Amino acid sequence: MPKNLVIVESPAKARTIERYLGEDYRVLASYGHVRDLPENPGKGKFGVDVDHDFAPEYVISEDRKKQVAEITKAAKSADMVFLATDLDREGEAIAWHVIEAANVPASKTQRVTFSEITESAIREAFAHPRQIDTNLVDAQQTRRIVDRLVGYTLSPLLARKVRAGLSAGRVQSVAVRLVVEREREIDAFTAREYWTLEALLATADGTAFPAEVVRIDGAALDVGDGETAERHAAALRELKPIVTKVGTRKQTRSPAPPFTTSTLQQEASRKLGYSPKRTMSIAQRLYEGADTPDGHVGLITYMRTDSTAMAGVAMGEARDVIRSRFGEPYTMPKGRVYKTKAKGAQEAHESIRPTSFRREPESLEGSLKPEELRLYRLIWQRAIASQMAAKEMETTSIELSAGPYELRASATRTLFDGFSRVYTEGRDDDAVAEDEEDRRLPPLAEDDPTTVTDVTPTQHFTEPPPRFTEATLIKALEEHGIGRPSTYAATISTIVDRGYVVIKERRLHPEIVAGIVTDLLVEHFGDYVDLEFTARMEEELDEIARGEREWVPLLRAFYGPLRDRVDEKRKLLKRADFTTEPTDEVCSEGHPMVIRLGRNGRFLACSLFPEHKESRPLPGDEAPPQAGEGEVCPQCGEGTLVGKNGRFGPFVGCSRYPDCNYIKKEGPPPPDQLAFEVMCPKNGDGHLVARRARRTGNVFYGCSAYPKCDFTTNFEPVGAVHDADEGPVARKGDTGICLRCGADVPLPEGTELVGARLAGGPPNPEALAKPARGGARRGGGRSGAGGGSRGRPSGSGRAGGSRAAPRRTRTIESAPDA
Repeated sequence: MPKNLVIVESPAKARTIERYLGEDYRVLASYGHVRDLPENPGKGKFGVDVDHDFAPEYVISEDRKKQVAEITKAAKSADMVFLATDLDREGEAIAWHVIEAANVPASKTQRVTFSEITESAIREAFAHPRQIDTNLVDAQQTRRIVDRLVGYTLSPLLARKVRAGLSAGRVQSVAVRLVVEREREIDAFTAREYWTLEALLATADGTAFPAEVVRIDGAALDVGDGETAERHAAALRELKPIVTKVGTRKQTRSPAPPFTTSTLQQEASRKLGYSPKRTMSIAQRLYEGADTPDGHVGLITYMRTDSTAMAGVAMGEARDVIRSRFGEPYTMPKGRVYKTKAKGAQEAHESIRPTSFRREPESLEGSLKPEELRLYRLIWQRAIASQMAAKEMETTSIELSAGPYELRASATRTLFDGFSRVYTEGRDDDAVAEDEEDRRLPPLAEDDPTTVTDVTPTQHFTEPPPRFTEATLIKALEEHGIGRPSTYAATISTIVDRGYVVIKERRLHPEIVAGIVTDLLVEHFGDYVDLEFTARMEEELDEIARGEREWVPLLRAFYGPLRDRVDEKRKLLKRADFTTEPTDEVCSEGHPMVIRLGRNGRFLACSLFPEHKESRPLPGDEAPPQAGEGEVCPQCGEGTLVGKNGRFGPFVGCSRYPDCNYIKKEGPPPPDQLAFEVMCPKNGDGHLVARRARRTGNVFYGCSAYPKCDFTTNFEPVGAVHDADEGPVARKGDTGICLRCGADVPLPEGTELVGARLAGGPPNPEALAKPARGGARRGGGRSGAGGGSRGRPSGSGRAGGSRAAPRRTRTIESAPDA
């Protein structure tokens, strides 16, 4: 019987580690956090006792009680319990919550951490165990409590003053602000016309080369219209430019550093088209391990890091691989060391790299799914390139003069490709190209004459700053020191899921409500959504993690002013201040109409509402004509049928509403049925059939045994099943979900899905939870930027205090609606 118990987060990680430890160790998975603050603590409550040193009122999640019971039973018979959760703050907090929930004495526990899941790293970690770092736990708990206090104080105010279902968060609201302010920059931008002039010149022997006009009469080129541009072009065609200067310079370019969490998410977005959430899900699987020709082994180091450091042993192995694969010229005499540029970086871990550089991507083609192999190749190439010799280039510039015109020709050629043989970093929209395609200029010397064979004027317009992509927003958050590696993907998901931002063609577009909420928060809570304030809070959390600051005084100083400000604004602010805008329009009775904000966006409404309930779309927003419009109302015989837009979408109703409430009931045709049979996950006797909602017209899937079985889902089944519980798999965004347990199930690319058995993550029943009536999701009032990137309840914290505050924990059972 095993003498020792090891606790990790996921079953995949458990399977990998168990192979290395032997028969004396039993490894169990907690499936992420086992305790968290209650989702629904009750009206006016936070799940945190703000009157008694902010003691959290933790609950054991319903879907984790089985794991807690299993760990509790196994711990009683074990000699020692090793806590091998991830090596960051969240992993430290998970470890602490496990021993608290399972009532394991501290004397019987030891903490082990490792940055890669390989046999040598695991054995080294277990040879040097330690105790739980209470400072890291305090920092994680403080973040969780701060996010809860912000979310549960500001969100009710937004729901009351703007629209039900809205939420605010310490990091998410700043992210929304960045997107909104960028959109306003774009709206305010006025394009300016300008022209460039390119001359095609020829040397005495007839060799042609292009040159740009850079100055006219000694001033930088500034031509604003086509007529002027053509006049200059005509004048230049008659001249013979003379070479005034020839210069050649050599330059070297160093490779980009190995990936951090942020740069991995950015580059995977640019080069692979992966969302941050998808990137982190794939990276988690690569970290936890896969079956390879070398056995079952973790393939990359820990993927939540802000460090660009690389272990000396890894640098040495990289040098050996570079020398054998590319040759001595590409090899550095010693490892290249990088300094992290990210604001507030903790430098606690290594960068993201392969656990072995000798495990080349080509060797894993039969072991990994296509999406996993693509991300592994990106990580391998970036890391190996970071240790390769610099790229060497030569740039030649020729300056010429012809009357009032000064021209310049330049060309860059590669002398030695260096690291670029393997990898070149992608660029964002606003990045300037660093070099052009290799080209050469003819050999020329000072005073050599040339002739003009042609001049091409080209029209341009200045462009506004580009809208954020997921990658560039993460880059902006990191540059401002907002958030941490574990929060970037969760922040993006939160602002999209809660309706503040919509992604169109990979660009982030703010919804109207995002601007309204941002204006309210900036005007009345400006310091709480200020970039510097949010970054400063991250620094203070780092100080707690280092044991340099006490957490209870920080919370006390933060919460008091916030609470007082919210109480004050709740009394002063009026909903109409943010949701109503006067217009010159009048209703059918001659009353002024105003623009109001509704659930489906802005619309025109009579200013005398609710006495007169007339409303109509804004000009330009009218719904397309619908069948029946213009007909006499069959119910009252007086009104005409008109197209309207309600909370469930477009419909046709009587123009005399509310005196006549007739609505045309004819709807869209029935939906197409699935081409394969899918067993109902709730009732094995039925199968899923496609249906269309009567009011919205949306397609959903329900059990054929209705009303005996009331199972429904909006996710479209793909014909595959989850290998863990035979639950049907459906498509959810760019991944899949098990309709039985809620587990995330990645969908392989280019593979027939019907009849396939797919592996997935741990059970996650919360993913199957339906939105509450009124549009608000469960727990919608809380801040959603913290800690949710692991597919587990976000940001669970630790009860207690630092050395200056006694630990206070109030553990309660989950409420029935929690």
